[in-house]
Amino acid sequence: MGVRRAEASARQAAEEGKIAGKNVYTYGPLIHNPQAVAELEKAGVSVLDPSEFENGSLDGKAANSIVVIRAHGAPPEAFAHLARIGAKIVDATCPRVLKSQKKARELLDKGYAVAIAGDRSHGEVAGILGYAPGAIVVENAEEAAALAASWAERPVALIAQTTIKKSEYDAIVREFENARGSLLTFETLCPATADRQEALAELASQVDALIVVGGKNSANTQRLLMAAKENGKPAWHIETARELPEEIFGFGKVGLSAGASTPDSMVDEVERLLMSGKTNRINP
Repeated sequence: MGVRRAEASARQAAEEGKIAGKNVYTYGPLIHNPQAVAELEKAGVSVLDPSEFENGSLDGKAANSIVVIRAHGAPPEAFAHLARIGAKIVDATCPRVLKSQKKARELLDKGYAVAIAGDRSHGEVAGILGYAPGAIVVENAEEAAALAASWAERPVALIAQTTIKKSEYDAIVREFENARGSLLTFETLCPATADRQEALAELASQVDALIVVGGKNSANTQRLLMAAKENGKPAWHIETARELPEEIFGFGKVGLSAGASTPDSMVDEVERLLMSGKTNRINP
């Protein structure tokens, strides 16, 4: 998966940095999991805040360093800025995100009004917007309906954040199609993310309650929690085993799932505590 590939790139860059005497950074948090980010910092990989590029405050800090672009990607101006200050760039952008960036640019150049289905505060969406200035982000069906009405006379194309929930994306597509009758769409959803959400829905039918392990700032983990709650089962989103709610041990069968960026060690620790409480565990 893109996150694992980016993490491997960061660890390799950390080794290179030690040999070359260079600082190593990631463009924004490489992984949306605080504990995993802390482990990378121990390995010598620090985080650059993308917002600091705007005022140039990172120039001295990041000059002649090694900067890993996370799986979410980055806007073209970030690449240009890093090159200008002499940073070595390790591009670990997910191939699917790269495809979305390229396609957004192409569609804009062809005269399409481009909509992006996703979270406007997400790093992946910010990166795509950098390649298609003027594109509009829609986060839900209501926003899609309003935008579709205002774009009635323009050819419209829709691109999706790779981690958006399939049902959310389908609802957005329906609103555009209802208003326009036709819409150019591209299937940019990550299949691994969709498979994980489907597996959780199946898991929910077999258990009494669910635990979802992952960073509170992880979009795909949050959507797993949404999928769990949609099935009407009690569900909790935790980052570490220490956050396991006491009431979980009152359920007979507990399902355990995790976000794509959640370290296996954290899932194993949650499992261990669940089992020690004599709670059954079923894995998707």
